[in-house]
Amino acid sequence: MAKKGNIVPEQSIIDQPIGEILSDRYLSYALSTIMDRALPDVRDGLKPVHRRLLYAMYQLRLSPESGPKKSARVVGDVIGKFHPHGDTAVYDAMVRLAQDFAVRYPLVDGQGNFGNIDGDNAAAMRYTEAKLTAVAGLILEGIDEDAVDFRATYDGDGSEPIVMPGNFPNLLANGSSGIAVGMATNIPPHNAHELLAACELLLDEDAPVKKLVSVVKGPDFPTGGTLVEAKEDIIKAYETGRGAFRLRARWEKEELKQGQYQIIVTEIPYQVQKSKIVERIAEHIHARKLPMLDDVRDESAEDIRLVLVPKNRNVAPALLMEALFRHTDLETRFNLNMNVLDGGVVPKVMNLKDVLRSWLDHRQVVLVRRASYRLEKVVYRIEVLDGYLVVYLNMDEVIRIVREEDDPKMELIKTFDLTEIQADAVLNMRLRSLRKLEEIEIRKEHDGLVKERDKLQALIKSEARQWKEIRKQIGELKEMFGPKTDLGKRRTLIGKAPAPVDIEVLEESMIEKEPVTVIYSSKGWIRAFRGHGHNPKDLKYKDGDRGKFVLEAQTTDKLLLFGTNGRFYTVGCDKLPSGRGFGEPLRLMVDLPNDADIGEMKVFEPEGKLLVASDDGRGFVVAEKDVLAQTKTGKMVLNVKAPVEAKICIPVADNADHLAVMGTNRKMLVFALEEVPEMSRGKGVILQRFKDGGLSDVKPFNWDEGLTFKYGAGETIVEDINPWVGKRAQAGRLPPNGFPKNNRFS
Repeated sequence: MAKKGNIVPEQSIIDQPIGEILSDRYLSYALSTIMDRALPDVRDGLKPVHRRLLYAMYQLRLSPESGPKKSARVVGDVIGKFHPHGDTAVYDAMVRLAQDFAVRYPLVDGQGNFGNIDGDNAAAMRYTEAKLTAVAGLILEGIDEDAVDFRATYDGDGSEPIVMPGNFPNLLANGSSGIAVGMATNIPPHNAHELLAACELLLDEDAPVKKLVSVVKGPDFPTGGTLVEAKEDIIKAYETGRGAFRLRARWEKEELKQGQYQIIVTEIPYQVQKSKIVERIAEHIHARKLPMLDDVRDESAEDIRLVLVPKNRNVAPALLMEALFRHTDLETRFNLNMNVLDGGVVPKVMNLKDVLRSWLDHRQVVLVRRASYRLEKVVYRIEVLDGYLVVYLNMDEVIRIVREEDDPKMELIKTFDLTEIQADAVLNMRLRSLRKLEEIEIRKEHDGLVKERDKLQALIKSEARQWKEIRKQIGELKEMFGPKTDLGKRRTLIGKAPAPVDIEVLEESMIEKEPVTVIYSSKGWIRAFRGHGHNPKDLKYKDGDRGKFVLEAQTTDKLLLFGTNGRFYTVGCDKLPSGRGFGEPLRLMVDLPNDADIGEMKVFEPEGKLLVASDDGRGFVVAEKDVLAQTKTGKMVLNVKAPVEAKICIPVADNADHLAVMGTNRKMLVFALEEVPEMSRGKGVILQRFKDGGLSDVKPFNWDEGLTFKYGAGETIVEDINPWVGKRAQAGRLPPNGFPKNNRFS
């Protein structure tokens, strides 16, 4: 029997299906990730870690006017008081808020090495210092005036704000990104002046998103660049809250001596490391994928300066940049997904108007709460001043009561009809405050506070007055972030959507073409000589080896290799070994079985067609685009099994309408090419039937042009083809007189 101490109490046993338990736990985790980590609040645009960072710095009195403190001190306070997570994560979040290339309006003023646009990390937190910026001060404005609600911290030892007062449209101005469970957010930075102008437009009328986009022209990235998205796509993205923005680097042409020039890139796309761009361009130059570009140099100091040197002065700068935009991160797409927490609780994809309206509604709530807080203080102060004025009107009697009465407080209340607050204030007055001058100041303060009280009461009661006050605040912010100020000046240029570029023409202009002669030997060695016109007799091979194929091509061409196993293999001419020496075995480039060989070799033509056939007389027509292999193992096209081999691979001209077939039994057959089906793979159909022997050669031709075959040193034409015309799969008859003894047409 088990001991009593080992028995599990009944109340600790959960009788519930495991599926429900897992569902509940995972839902709790998902909600925690969505609300407390990944998605920003639409009201202040902050995630919890950013909100806690700013509040901790506020408590440390790290205002823009004060001196900075060690970053380690800030991080320590954050993880100790508010955010029970790793210090690295908190410091990384703080670093990003200080990087002027990461956020449009930095919230942290960092002192020391806070990283750079090349992707270098910030120094350790023990070496750097930080304080709040003026923009962060706007977000925190009114935090001590009951502007927002507070909640207990994770250990219950203190409190933290649920949301910031947010006197700055931070969500759209600085953007945000995050990945939660089943949802994500990605919001680009915007220009604060444009956002505030759009808010004024919303206060004037219920403007649609299309009208707001005439003010908010598009994202304004901290690294600048040029926005080249079509306007209708921008409007659609802001109307739905989802979309993408096409961003390009900004560049200019710098003239040099003797008509030479170089291109200077002065701004790069957002969230792209400059060093990665330089490395990628250098790789393309080395791989000859950017033949128009000779060199790239990084001459950046505080400003970005990437120098692109063209091959020669005849290269068009616009064409060169178009090639770079297409193949490097000098052009990127920034996805828009305005998925935010509505009211800090509900995840929701909002459009531009919804986000701005939510911020304005939050500002109204903050305004009323701050006004109520101030009204309470003013009313209290007026009450105290009323008590002071009683003293000045009855100074002698007040002095007597204080000196002679046993309970002066109750006597003051009874004699002058004072409140307890007033009586306490009177008893706490200093003698020096009884001067006549002090009385004048008190009356002046009293009159001013009465006016302020009336104004605050009117503000709290009237929604129209509230929006008027909000409009006034927005006007003051617009001045601070004016288009001519450093903070308000737009950095990202709004450009036009580029005209479509012919990709094929662009690719041809990008890749350098050189003529080459491809040599393939009977023992499977392949190489490429530069240039055309090489005499096969002058070529040297290994002992016992000899030439099999000599093919003239370009370095940009792809070779189609037709194996006797029915597979097509693809090799780029630029990957072939040099003509110096004997080359390399083809089997190092493709997985060609030992019992197979290459039967035919040709240059790939995207629009071309081939007739493939096996030595047992079966075949079909196949499009060249369908035989292009993407792997070393090749692509199965003609299905053959030993001892049958794939034997024929011949191009089919566009005007070919008949097919001549020749067997090893010296029988020839001619029939319409339309009888041969076009397939992508298979065994094919019977082209010619043999009692003994097999297929020797085939030749597609045009009936009007006639059928020719090799005759001596030249060619001869068959004057009358009709005797050999029949149907596919027939045996045929003996060829014309003079037909080559090797039973081949050429």
